[in-house]
Amino acid sequence: MVAEARRCLAVVLAAGEGTRMRSATPKVLHRLAGRSMLAHVLAAVAEASAEAVVVVVGPGRDDVAAEARRAFPGAEVAVQAERLGTAHAVLAARDAIARGYDDVLVLFADVPLIAPGTLAAMRDGLAEGAGLVALGFSAADPTGYGRLLTRDGALVAIREHKDASAEERAVTLCFAGPMAFDGATALDLLGRIGCDNAQGEFYLTEAVELTRADGRRCLALSCPERDAMGVNDRVQLAAAEAAFQARLRLAAMRAGVTLQAPDTVFLSHDTAFGRDVTVEPHVVFGPGVSVAEGAVIHAFSHLEGARVGPQANVGPHARLRPGAVLGQGAKVGNFVEVKSADIGAGAKVSHLSYIGDASIGADANIGAGTITCNYDGYGKFHTAIGAGAFIGSNSALVAPVSIGRNAYVASGSTVTEDVPEDALAIGRARQTTKAGRGAALRAARAAAKAARQG
Repeated sequence: MVAEARRCLAVVLAAGEGTRMRSATPKVLHRLAGRSMLAHVLAAVAEASAEAVVVVVGPGRDDVAAEARRAFPGAEVAVQAERLGTAHAVLAARDAIARGYDDVLVLFADVPLIAPGTLAAMRDGLAEGAGLVALGFSAADPTGYGRLLTRDGALVAIREHKDASAEERAVTLCFAGPMAFDGATALDLLGRIGCDNAQGEFYLTEAVELTRADGRRCLALSCPERDAMGVNDRVQLAAAEAAFQARLRLAAMRAGVTLQAPDTVFLSHDTAFGRDVTVEPHVVFGPGVSVAEGAVIHAFSHLEGARVGPQANVGPHARLRPGAVLGQGAKVGNFVEVKSADIGAGAKVSHLSYIGDASIGADANIGAGTITCNYDGYGKFHTAIGAGAFIGSNSALVAPVSIGRNAYVASGSTVTEDVPEDALAIGRARQTTKAGRGAALRAARAAAKAARQG
């Protein structure tokens, strides 16, 4: 492992246009499992103990800069005004590199699945004396990739596919893009990279030759191909999403979660599970969801920004929106939507209801078709339902309103005033029954219909 005393700077290149995405959104802000590609890379950097970050963006990309600072508080932003190659982009962070870090990591914001352990291993290579570490992967199909050429365990060159000989094209160890540099020599090394090529650009790959000319050892580190996956279009974005979902599902199951049909469950990067949680097929977790021990999430449910308590039951076909909090043993059943509401321990909202901006006490029962009328077109208002209260089916609770402990609301009621503890509220029109009028009504309507058709 990297010694804690070593200081690390990460330079993350995020200046690419990404025109193949066919999107108004910058490529690196497209999301995987609820988090931008840039934020994925910055999260890996943080976990690999980098203490400083510079994100290199293109001109006018305030949105990318804002995301960088949100994802890694304290991140610096540098602008690459002209696109003159990868080495030129890294030198946009010249001032930060000059501060004298032990390790300088160069990463790409469109390679979002890089693992923190891989970055730590690259730093280990520097700690063991290498001047440069390049990351590669063994490709199933290496066509088009640059090759990492090694000899006696050392990296001797990075060869572009178009420039490679037949023997070199047979090599399957391909260049992934990320590199690590000895911080003491990084700035001098980068400054010596030339642009003697057809494109007139400055390429990081030339650093291998320069490092070896200085008598320093270069290393090639290999990672799984899926971890080095680059994203340039929507097809590759979908492939990266699938790879990351597979990683999340595997981690969840190994931590004690039952996923009955893993490939149908979609997790967020921050989904948190307790032990013995069961997730049925076709469930989607948006960002900010935690599910406590023993809870069951039934099929076709959607959760975002919600906390599900121990032994709680959700769904099937339930929606928990941001601010939904379910207590121990609470139940939110089929076709129920909950938003900004606390459902107390043992409380039940079993079916066909909307509970928004509300608090429901322990062991209360909410009947089918109940809604909290929380919005008047201008503002949101709160509904409070006490412990043990019973709300009859098809009731409308017009907020702001309070239902006391153990109170009873009759089915079909519209409640506009507070209901005291232990009271019975009936808010509906009195029923009138007229004998024989049903048959007469049917006969009159049948005659009218026949006249229209005749």
